[in-house]
Formats: sequence, C-alpha cells, structure tokens
Amino acid sequence: MRHGRKGVAVGIAMLVLLPACAGENQAAMGSQGAAEKGGDDRTGEYMPVEGFWKDHPEADDGYSYAQIAAVAADTPDRIIVGIRGELTPEGEERPNSSNYLVVVDGSGDVIERWTQWDTLAGFPHTIYISPYDPERHIWVVDRGGTMRTVHEQIFKFTNDGSELVMRLRDPAPTQAQGGPVARDNPNPGPHDFGQQSTLAFLPNGDFLVGDGYQNGRVIRFDAQGEFVSEFGSVGSGPGQFDLVHGVAVDRDRRIYVVDRRNSRVQVFTEDGEYIEEWPDIFYPSGIYIDEHEGVWLWSGALNRILKYDTNGVLQYHFGAYGGSSPAGPRGLPSSDFAGGLARPHQMSVDQEGNVYVASYAGPWVNKFMPKPGADPSRLVGQPLAIDAAVEE
Repeated sequence: MRHGRKGVAVGIAMLVLLPACAGENQAAMGSQGAAEKGGDDRTGEYMPVEGFWKDHPEADDGYSYAQIAAVAADTPDRIIVGIRGELTPEGEERPNSSNYLVVVDGSGDVIERWTQWDTLAGFPHTIYISPYDPERHIWVVDRGGTMRTVHEQIFKFTNDGSELVMRLRDPAPTQAQGGPVARDNPNPGPHDFGQQSTLAFLPNGDFLVGDGYQNGRVIRFDAQGEFVSEFGSVGSGPGQFDLVHGVAVDRDRRIYVVDRRNSRVQVFTEDGEYIEEWPDIFYPSGIYIDEHEGVWLWSGALNRILKYDTNGVLQYHFGAYGGSSPAGPRGLPSSDFAGGLARPHQMSVDQEGNVYVASYAGPWVNKFMPKPGADPSRLVGQPLAIDAAVEE
C-alpha cells in the first residue's frame, strides 16, 4: 500500500513538472526564434558574395587567368591580387603575359593593372601590407620556378604601385637548389632563395621571409633589407621544414611557421629556438594571426579555413571545395556553389571585416561578408599589431 501511494505521488509530481518544462522550452524557442532547417554551414558565419571575381577581360576570345595565388586588402574598395600570368585558349602560357598584379574594387571590378611591372614579375606568390606601416607599402613575394623566367625575389612598392622601393633578388636563381641531390643547399647565402614563399613583419620594421620550396629556413632582414639572422633546415625533425609556406608572429613575439609537407605548424621564440609543434594539420598553406590572437590557418587540401588558439587547440572551421570554376551566375555545374574554395592559398581581411581568399586552383578570389548577427568569436579579426610599448 505504501509503495502504491509513493508511485501515485511521483506521477502527480511529473504531471506538474511537464507543463512547466514545456513552457520553458517554448519560452526558449520564442527568445531564439524558430530553428532553421536544413543547411550545411559550409561558409560558416559568412555570406559569400556571388560573382565577385570576374572573368579575364578577353574571355570571349578564350583567354583566361592562370593560377591566382595572392590577395591583400588595402581598403574595402581596393584589393590587390597576384596572378600567375595568362593562358591562351589552348591552356598554354600566353606570350608576353600581363595581368600579374591587378587591383579590384569592392565589387570585384578591375580598377588598376600594374602592367608597368610585367617584365619584372613572374609569379606573385603572396602579397602583404605591414600593419606597422602608415604608408601601407605593397610587398610582393615573387616565388620563381614559374612558367616564365625564374626570378626568386621580393618587391616593396609604394601603395599606388608607381615606385619600386626595395628589391631583394637571388643573384643566381635556379629551378632547384643545390646538387647532386635536389634541395641539398646546406649553406645558402642571405639572398640565395629557394623559391621563397611568404613574409611576416615585426614592429621595428624587420621582416621575416619563409624560404621556402627548396630551402628550409626563416630569414630575418632589417627594415633596409639587410640580413640579420636565420634558423631552420630541410627535414622533418624539430626545427626543420619541408616546404615553408607561412610565417606569423604573435603578441609574445613567438614565430609560427607553416611546415606544409610535414602537415604541421612549428612554434619558435623570436630568436628561432624551438618551442613546440602542432601536428596533423593536413597540407596547411598559410597563416594569419588576428587582433584577438586567433590563429587562422587554411588547408589547400581540405579547402577549409581553421581557427586555433595560441596553444594550438582547434576552435572552429568553415569552408568546402567549390569545383574548378568561380561561383556565380554563369551556367556553372551544380557541384559549384558561391563561396566554394579551390586550394585556398592566401587570405586577407579589410577594415569592414570582409574576408578575401585567393583560390589558387580556381582560379578566383572569394569575398565573404559577415552574416548579420554572426558570432564574433567565429569571425576573422583585423591583423595583429604588437603594441610598440612592449616591443622591447
């Protein structure tokens, strides 16, 4: 009899609680709005801008851009793009190629063509603007090892591209370093680049060069382009690299190096002393540290943008493969979609928070705008600039 009464009491209590729980759930739904059905979150907290990237100006005659490797946002209405020349209708390199460096506005329309540098550039691999530079010079890493002449050089232009301010050039560029074993180049000189790939900046004007496809090192130069120091070698051990493809510096002046073929990121002190590695990051192709010290990487194989904290813990990611043609209303295959990536190679952010991604294998540049009400922790912030007060 006591057992029966206890069961009845529990049942009554449950009947009382259930309406209350239902009310809480309804209230929660009311405060958050109805759950959105479907979707796959492939562009995360961003809205892709359809049709941002435009076809080659002679597309009707069968000409096209070759790979698009580099992008740097100067302003929301001025984005510098690096292109590996042009292709003929037969897919061959166009004789006397042009359009290596172009500038587009916020709608993706070309507003500048730096044709004055056509005979100087060969493969604009990455483009940068130092966050410490009030004059916003444009830096171009010309990788070499291209369809054209091997260049292996670094340019620093005025912001408008009218003047070449600095040029670091390999005095004897080659397709492959050393010999008889490829990449056997144990003691390269300061400018004996091995298809250098990337840059990073320090507050005092020094800059770091990731070198690169052949050599396995990070070189530090001062603001005048004079050699300061270097660290690293080719290999797979701690402090060694197999294709340096990204360099960044955090607020504590630690140096992050993207070690692409070893599928990892390695972290060093400012003096090049090894700290740790972040393993199992498949084919990382670049790195960007924002003002909140979000460490953003992009995988050229996964077609994905990934956010880590400074301890190497994955926080978030977005992005998906988007086929081999730019997304937009041009009768594309159904597998393509707005915002699709195709071997993301470089990423940049403008002052309004719009994100630009150079899709090397597209070739095209993606533009992403933050969605209304987007989670700020999942948005790419402005470039990190170390406070000058803690520089030394």
